[in-house]
Amino acid sequence: MSVTGNIKIFSGTAHSELAREICGHLNLDLGAAVTDRFSDGEFNFSIGENVRGSDIFIVQPTCPPSDQHLMELLIMIDAFIRASAARVTAVMPYFGYARSDKKDRPRVPISAKLVSNLIVKAGAQRVLTIDLHASQIQGFFDIPVDHLYARPIIVDYFNTNKIDNLVVVAPDTGGAERARAYAKRLDAGLVLCDKRRERANEADVMNIVGDVDGKNCLIVDDMCDTGGTICKVAEALHGAGAKEVMACFSHAVLSGRAADKIDASYLTKIVVTNSIPLTGNAKKLQESGKIEVLSVGKLLASAINSIHDETSVSSLFL
Repeated sequence: MSVTGNIKIFSGTAHSELAREICGHLNLDLGAAVTDRFSDGEFNFSIGENVRGSDIFIVQPTCPPSDQHLMELLIMIDAFIRASAARVTAVMPYFGYARSDKKDRPRVPISAKLVSNLIVKAGAQRVLTIDLHASQIQGFFDIPVDHLYARPIIVDYFNTNKIDNLVVVAPDTGGAERARAYAKRLDAGLVLCDKRRERANEADVMNIVGDVDGKNCLIVDDMCDTGGTICKVAEALHGAGAKEVMACFSHAVLSGRAADKIDASYLTKIVVTNSIPLTGNAKKLQESGKIEVLSVGKLLASAINSIHDETSVSSLFL
């Protein structure tokens, strides 16, 4: 794949490794810029090359520390708009604050809408993202949103590494549609978990709907934060007679002691993407082989190529 013309790709500090990988697929050099901080912690950004009339793509997932990386993105967008870029696309493999997508109890914000407004107000003319926590967040933006899915990459991995007697497990009823799509493409059975959440970041599995006795289970979700839900689901599946329990999710947030919980759980293998860089103990689990990371670099590069050339990206949704 080769792109010519005035396309330019830049990166914040959130995931420069992924940005360089995308550039490699497109045979481009990563854009020159200063991304450091003043002594008081404020983000210091300046563009190191002419971008007037250029098609700019800023690679910056708003992963933890989310506030810091979001502010970086807003400042970078503003800089490119003021430098007369023709178009600025925010490439956000992971969209932070996505879990607060509705007012589901009194006196709470809809943070996903606020973040969307900030990105649009900063001057972004397009957003490219992967596996939003809630698909309706696309409608929070008043600009085009290209919402990609990591599913083809993960499905291809499990079709290449076949698992006998496989059932796909939705960790909650809200994930049933996602799990059904995986089950169909993997020619596997489908199982649901009935989960009751009493407080944020805490979950209790109440019931397993479906037969898992003697079967290999694959829990499918869009993200894993504290690891509480996925570990409790794995425990419930093991208690119901599952032979082996694995999991896959697009965004490995893995905050706090999540990696330690996973390491001590009934989960034998985790498959994730590099939408977020692994850090701390999660990186140790990758080195041990318990976590396997699949790349979304080529997927994003293909989407960027299509956006720049004004061609369809629908083939990437399969």
